Amino acid sequence: MPYFTLTYEVVDDFVNRRTPFRPAHLSGVREAHARGELIMAGALAEPAGALLVFRAADKSVAENFAQADPYVHEVLVKSWTVRP
Repeated sequence: MPYFTLTYEVVDDFVNRRTPFRPAHLSGVREAHARGELIMAGALAEPAGALLVFRAADKSVAENFAQADPYVHEVLVKSWTVRP
């Protein structure tokens, strides 16, 4: 099965602004990991962002994660990209 990266470009002051939405975001992370889809994930620094690595049949798994993520819904993510 192929791997896909999901990267987030985030808003200024993301680290402080994410606080109210972090529990829901981490819940989604844990669920994707438990399903065996999310292999690893973490925050990036300078500039702030995020990198998530998925293993799935196609990129829709990573795209669906992003579309359901509270960080995206609350417009803390300026843009996101999925790449094989």
